[in-house]
Amino acid sequence: MSNVWNEQKDVTPTPEEVESVAALLEGEHGMLAADIAEFFAAHHSLDGDVSRSWAWTGVADRIRDREQRRLTGSR
Repeated sequence: MSNVWNEQKDVTPTPEEVESVAALLEGEHGMLAADIAEFFAAHHSLDGDVSRSWAWTGVADRIRDREQRRLTGSR
């Protein structure tokens, strides 16, 4: 089986993937997690990779949503 990169492949993450990456970044980087996700979003945006930039922006948004829920005690 060949492992060939296909630039046309849809990289839109599922909600579960976004949640998993958000949890991983929070676990590894704590309060810096959203900033790290935004860094990757900016990096991909500057490279012209809009779909990956959008995906990382979604991760940053999810991290901030999770943080807000923790601060307010809501689920």
